[in-house]
Amino acid sequence: MSDILVPVALANRPYDIRIGAGLLTRAAQYLGPLAKGRPLVIIADANVTMHLEHLQAALDSAGIASHAIRIAPGEASKSWDGLARLCDDLIALGVERSDHIVALGGGVVGDLVGFASAILKRGCAFVQMPTTLLADVDSSVGGKTAINTRAGKNLVGQFHQPALVLIDPEVLATLPPREMRAGYAEVVKYGLINDAAFFEWCTQNGAQLLAGDSAAQVHAIHRSVHAKAAIVAADEREIRGVRALLNLGHTFGHALEAEAGFSDALLHGEAVAAGMALAFAYSVRRGLCPPADAQRVRAHLADMGLPHSLASAGIRADGRALVAHMAHDKKATGGRVPFILARGIGASFVAEDVDLADVAAFLDAAK
Repeated sequence: MSDILVPVALANRPYDIRIGAGLLTRAAQYLGPLAKGRPLVIIADANVTMHLEHLQAALDSAGIASHAIRIAPGEASKSWDGLARLCDDLIALGVERSDHIVALGGGVVGDLVGFASAILKRGCAFVQMPTTLLADVDSSVGGKTAINTRAGKNLVGQFHQPALVLIDPEVLATLPPREMRAGYAEVVKYGLINDAAFFEWCTQNGAQLLAGDSAAQVHAIHRSVHAKAAIVAADEREIRGVRALLNLGHTFGHALEAEAGFSDALLHGEAVAAGMALAFAYSVRRGLCPPADAQRVRAHLADMGLPHSLASAGIRADGRALVAHMAHDKKATGGRVPFILARGIGASFVAEDVDLADVAAFLDAAK
């Protein structure tokens, strides 16, 4: 089966997303021209040690030298300290502005490496090689890079597009089931935003995807990155409001993550799943969305083993505490936090008139 190529058609810096089985061991074909005779620097965490070894062996066989920098797994690495350590390590290796740094791993690795690349020597190039379903379909595409702060998630960052994205679905075979489910939340998101037919596909094929069906995985990845590439091309820096739709579930979800201390107690995709269910339930509260649609969303997430409520996400905080986290949302303007709400499945929109006091009351009543 030949690779699938999805272009990200940005005016000044277009790049390709390449999806194909075995790309990890074929990567030298695409990374070699970017290396330009210099060693490639690969950043990875302990979760992908096996993939790192395979990649370095493939590069070595092609006569391409490489250096590996290992970071600690988990959201804690996306911090000021983690960023400083990585930048110091890259400088110590003599990375130049024209070099391409390779991010091999999940969303944490991609976000951290992307941000470090954006600021190191005022901007280096980088390549995304995602190894999780969540990173495949979401964080590796679009150029959003960031670190977390004590006040919230991804509050310090930069738009910095990769030069290339290489997605090898075969590496998903090593992913723990919980990580697969967390990534699946971001797949479902694309159907809920503006593609009701894709949500229907998810309800019929989601279980097979999570069980390891390679055809279902490739289809979901392709459909997701194609949708995201189109949105990013239309609104790269979230100025026109189009790209904001990708935040469905995230305003609620980031608050849940903050309450959980950005820990493994609640993975990002799990928080997004609960956040999407809450966004649909809140849309019902406001008379925007048919209750049956919100129930279908909640039921499908539950069927896939994902959090679909505050209780199933393990969150016991009251609405006031959760809204306090939302007040730090980086998209806030004039003291207002925009929410992505829905008029139904596949009919999401940006709501600028949400009263946080009403959200707090809704969360206090939510189950």
